[in-house]
Amino acid sequence: MFFDNHNVATKSLKEQKEASFRLKYEELFFIQLNILSAKSYRKHKYKGHVFHELKDYFHQFYENHLPFELTGAQKRVIKEIRHDMKQGSQMNRLLQGDVGSGKTMVAIISILIALDNGFQTCIMAPTEILANQHFITLSSMLFELGIKIGILTGSVKGKKREAILERLKIGDIQILIGTHALIEDSVIFKNLGYVVIDEQHRFGVVQRSKLIKKNTIPPHVLVMTATPIPRTLALTIYGDLDNSVIDELPPGRKAIKTVHRRGASRLRVFGFVREQIKKGHQVYMVYPLIEESAKLDYADLMDGHESVCRAFQKDGIQISIAHGRMKSDDKEYEMRQFSEGKTHIMVATNVIEVGVDVPNASIMIIESAERFGLSQLHQLRGRVGRGDAQSYCVLMTGDEISRDAFVRMKTMTETNDGFKISEVDLQLRGPGDITGTQQSGMLPMKIANLATDGRILQEARAGVVELLEEDPSISMEKNINVKEHLKKMMSETVDWGRVS
Repeated sequence: MFFDNHNVATKSLKEQKEASFRLKYEELFFIQLNILSAKSYRKHKYKGHVFHELKDYFHQFYENHLPFELTGAQKRVIKEIRHDMKQGSQMNRLLQGDVGSGKTMVAIISILIALDNGFQTCIMAPTEILANQHFITLSSMLFELGIKIGILTGSVKGKKREAILERLKIGDIQILIGTHALIEDSVIFKNLGYVVIDEQHRFGVVQRSKLIKKNTIPPHVLVMTATPIPRTLALTIYGDLDNSVIDELPPGRKAIKTVHRRGASRLRVFGFVREQIKKGHQVYMVYPLIEESAKLDYADLMDGHESVCRAFQKDGIQISIAHGRMKSDDKEYEMRQFSEGKTHIMVATNVIEVGVDVPNASIMIIESAERFGLSQLHQLRGRVGRGDAQSYCVLMTGDEISRDAFVRMKTMTETNDGFKISEVDLQLRGPGDITGTQQSGMLPMKIANLATDGRILQEARAGVVELLEEDPSISMEKNINVKEHLKKMMSETVDWGRVS
């Protein structure tokens, strides 16, 4: 398993390929060994809370308040989570599924299992908008069960914050929803048993670690991704987690029709928007707002808002606007106006990528679409298609776009499958851009490439599984070199075993 000779003399193309394979295999082998040995160590070392019971919260919600029939994939994933929660060791599970596949519902049902067993739970979201959306969703769905839910974000201050912290400490809050604020030392739970982390790629492993050290026995952890991630990343960046996939959308949902249009087609696009609004539908118009060019982007957004007002207000069409520079109250007012159907068009930045759920919105127009990444485009598209009506996504670009941008537009128009889109995204951007090396806790790869070496990764992982089955502690004499190399590697990167 361990190759000593890194300077292989190559005399032929075949030998070059073999040498390249061996070097890539070795690098991927030790990355997988680091991850899987730490995962095995953690499973044996850390006891977990045992959630045996399914009581009133679970049964009442499932029988009386479930808003729709669960898909087969959702039921399967809930069983996987429930199985983990009964084992007596800490659960660390990754939940991924496409936009609109029902990940939040799975999280809610699994939270009820924790509550039925007398434990507190929390949901950590990357932004206040998403935290507020979770708070509104859970408060509405669980209202009749009398469950006590709190929210803690950076904007909750003073006596209100003190009251939440005090209630949390005595167990008077059963579900706490928040942002990075949850990992502060002042946030003390009475008995935290379950943690849901939404959009893990926006949090580092150290933040995850802080959150799950808030009880003497580590709480169970469910990590959710906003959009599917490529398989090779699931085995590396998330390789320390067991993987659950919701690979099925709710029945009857119509596929969103996506088209790519350039500036010359704008009048036709606006005409289509008028027709759809007459039919009673609502429209998103999204503009990019990138930090590096924020001033220019903000000007483009305001210009866009003006031109939309000029084009539509004479027809009595009402228009909302939402962007990051607005006060929270003003932004929430505009979003509420739109979600309640009082306005027809929402002009916004990608602030609406998450946090707004309007089933009546059936058209998504993305301006300067060439400036968005594939996962962002896919997530924005997922804001529509949540009702019964046929939905549409229009990708507006300049006349001249780069080759990569053209591939992104082509991919979006050809498929609605987030798993396929994630693989194209990996090919275009590379693994580092998708995850951020700092976030992942891994060293950058020197030889292997996750975008092109998926088959070698699978072989390396299989080799590691075989080794650990025979020698779980890597203590056999024949594996001494392997253990020494692993120790050296672990001194240079995150020790996954200490993350929990």
